[in-house]
Amino acid sequence: MVIAGGLALLAICLLMGWRASRTNRLAGFARAARLFLPGWFLAAAINLWFGVSRGHTFAQEVPVFVVVFAIPAAVAAVIWWRVSLR
Repeated sequence: MVIAGGLALLAICLLMGWRASRTNRLAGFARAARLFLPGWFLAAAINLWFGVSRGHTFAQEVPVFVVVFAIPAAVAAVIWWRVSLR
C-alpha cells in the first residue's frame, strides 16, 4: 500500500509539474520527478520509523525501507532520465 501511495504521489507531482510549466511541459515533468525524490525519501524514512516504533527491529525494517523507497524512486528516475533526453 505504501508503494502504491508513492506511485500515486509521483503521479500527482508529475501532474502539478506539467500544469505549472507553461512553456516547456517536459521540463516540468523533469523538475517534478527530481523534486519528488527527496520528499519520497523522507516519507519512506517516516514509514521506517513507524515500523520500528511498532515493535520491529531496525534490521528488519531496513529491507522494507529499501524496497518502499526504491520502486517509486526508480520510476521517478526513469521519467526524469527519459524526459531529460528530449
